[in-house]
This record gives sequence, C-alpha cells and structure tokens, in this order.
Amino acid sequence: MNAPTAAASPPSPADFGFTVDQQLESGGAVGSGGEPLGRSGTIRTPHGEIQTPAFIPVGTKATVKSLLPATVSELGGQAVLANAYHLFLQPGSDLVDEAGGLGRFMNWDGPTFTDSGGFQVMSLGVGFKKVISMAESAHSGAEVIAKNKERLAHVDEYGVTFKSFLNGDKHRFTPEVSMRIQHELGADIMFAFDECTTLLNTREYQEDSVERTERWAVRCLDEHARQTASRTHRPYQALFGVVQGAQYEDLRRRAANGLAHLRGSEATEQEFDGFGIGGALEKRDLGTIVGWVSDELPDSKPRHLLGISEPDDLFAAIAAGADTFDCVAPSRQARGGSMYSPAGRINAKSAGQRRRFEPLDAECDCYTCQNYTAAYLHHLFKAKEMLGSTLATIHNERYIVRLVDRIRGSIVDGTFAELREEVLGRQYGMEFARDAAARVAAAG
Repeated sequence: MNAPTAAASPPSPADFGFTVDQQLESGGAVGSGGEPLGRSGTIRTPHGEIQTPAFIPVGTKATVKSLLPATVSELGGQAVLANAYHLFLQPGSDLVDEAGGLGRFMNWDGPTFTDSGGFQVMSLGVGFKKVISMAESAHSGAEVIAKNKERLAHVDEYGVTFKSFLNGDKHRFTPEVSMRIQHELGADIMFAFDECTTLLNTREYQEDSVERTERWAVRCLDEHARQTASRTHRPYQALFGVVQGAQYEDLRRRAANGLAHLRGSEATEQEFDGFGIGGALEKRDLGTIVGWVSDELPDSKPRHLLGISEPDDLFAAIAAGADTFDCVAPSRQARGGSMYSPAGRINAKSAGQRRRFEPLDAECDCYTCQNYTAAYLHHLFKAKEMLGSTLATIHNERYIVRLVDRIRGSIVDGTFAELREEVLGRQYGMEFARDAAARVAAAG
C-alpha cells in the first residue's frame, strides 16, 4: 500500500483559490446592483484545477457506482464528491485517513469534495424522505413515529444524535465531529455541518434553523482552523459554508450575507473559502433562490449548488450564479435503465429498443454510444447483466458533464441564451424553453 504523501509546506488557505474568467453578459440573472450573476471561472486546489461551471460526479462511498475512477476521468469528470456520513459509518474516516485520504484510497488523483453529512441525517433519519415536519418535536427530545417508523435522528443545539441505517448503532454528529471526519477523509473541498430542513417545516422553525446553522458554522470554522494547524502532513482543505432558508427570500439573503461576513472566534479569525447552497426548494423556484443567494455572496469565492443535475435546473442555476453542482441522479437513473438523450429520456429496457441496432444517442461521444447499440443495452438490462449499469452510467455521466462543458463554452463565446433554447427546446419543448428564459429574466 502506498504511504501517505506529506505536504511540501504547512497547509495554507493560499493553496486554494478561485478566479472569475468570464461574466455571463446576456441570458442570465442580474444582481441588485445590475451586475450579471452567472460566470465561468477556475477553482484551484492542491490536486488540480476545476474549470467552472462544472458537474461533479458523486462517488458516495468512495466510488462512482459501477465505474472505474479512470473511467470517470475519461468521461470528463474533473472532480468527485463523496459522502462523509456513509464513509464515517463504513469503512470509517480513520481508515481512509490511514490510507492517505479519499483520493489515495479510491485511486483518484484529481480534486475531491465531501459533504458534511447534514443532508443524510435529515433524509435517512429526521425527515423520512423529506416528507415530515420537525417543528413540533425537534426540541422536545421525544421519539416521533411517522408511518410506523421510529425517528432515527434528533437535532439539538449542539448537534445531531442518530442511529446508523446499517445496524442501528447510535452516533453523535456535531460541527466539530463533522470537521474531524472530513479532515480525515482529506477532500480538497468540504462543507460546514448544517441542518437541512424540509419544505414542510414551519416558518418559525426555518428561522430557528438558519440561526442554528450559523452558530454551527462558527464552530466549524474554529474546528477547521484547529484541524488545519494540527494536520501539517496534509494539503490545505477548503471549507464551504452552507446557505439554508428554504423558499423564503429574507431568510436566504440573511443566511448568505451572514455566512459571507462570518469569521471564527477571535482565536482563529477563520473565514469560509466558498459557499454551498442547500436545502429543500421547489424546482420552479430554483433559479430565483440561487439568484438571491448569489446576490449576497462575494464574487471572489465559488458557489456549489448541492444535489442537482437535470438539464433545465443546470441552466437555471448557472444563469443565477452557481459554479459547481453534484447529484446522484445520473448514475442512479442509469442503473434503472433511464438514459438521457437530446430529445428526452430513453428507457433502455423498453420494447422499442430491442431491435434498434444503432447507438442509443447518435449525437453522444461517450464510450457507450461509440461502441454499443441500443439493442445490446436492452439485452444487458433484460438479462440483468452488470455491464448494463456500467455502460448506462458512462453515458448518463458523460451526457451531463458534456452539457455543462457546453454551457461553460457558451458563456465564453456569448451564446448562452441560444444554447439554452436549443437544448431545453429539444428536451422539453419550445414552450418550456421560452418559459425557462422568462423566469430567469423575471428573477433578474
């Protein structure tokens, strides 16, 4: 096993950076001062650069399901994002640390992200798939029964107590614990521990949650500074604050402005290196909410929108100022046979594909579409062969990565609005494409 590589010099925030290369001059949202919010840029990390906007494939458990890391690189993935919650439970962040960090452990030499575990605590424990409100019980300590299921997590001022979905063992996540876990995982970019609420939470609870997330953010900054100072054998890890606030403009703006100016305690004076935009939101309002947040955040730092990958969402988010994105949907849907195409989704398992001896997507340059027919993919899925998931995932990940690459190019050459109309018009219909453009204009 390869030994961990020591950093050449003590880790420093100067090892991470972001530059804006080109503003989106037309077709995007504008801030309160009239400035365009969309942009292309470059994130600099100790393990390489990320050209933005960029889609970051998700490798939840230190693997993009069914793909080799080399394949992720070949299809254009610039970085991967892993899940702190899952890796804490299995195999353990200490083991990943001993292996030399996430990249060394999974044999990926590019930039890496880890999330904080806050979303998984909500979706797997508190929120029951984001369908219940915690407002009446979050502070009571009482066990809640929803749909005959025991509530697996409890939020309090200091953190979250939860039961493992693997074996029922009880664990405790606090801002300090999340920071320690993510430092051990060794990602180039990590996120502050936040509370991810649901759209069914009351306005009062959302207000309390935003304030609590900011208090947790200060603790994350302090622990991040302590971990950075003590772990001089590792490169610098950037910390992003996470903006919550659900669908409320005043809460989103308050949260974003607060995190933008937040510093750690007097002992550290640590600040965030970038920002994440999280929380449940209505799909139709995605661009508007990202625009509110981008308007409050500094232009000099990157913005990551957590959990999106649909083509219309990507255009809306980029137009409103988001730089990077991640989502499990492309690989998850691929494993079920649902594959992207310029004209909409194609079900590889449908009868219409059985004798289709041509690429599933004739316009796609991915390995799958260049080498295999829709009929062969249909056969693999019907025969329940593992190769079907691999080939479908290669296509879906490449489709989204390539789309975002094309959007980045359109920002540079000034054709963003035209590309949006072309892509969304073919994908969803021209009326949808024009409505999407109108929503951006109204939001700006």
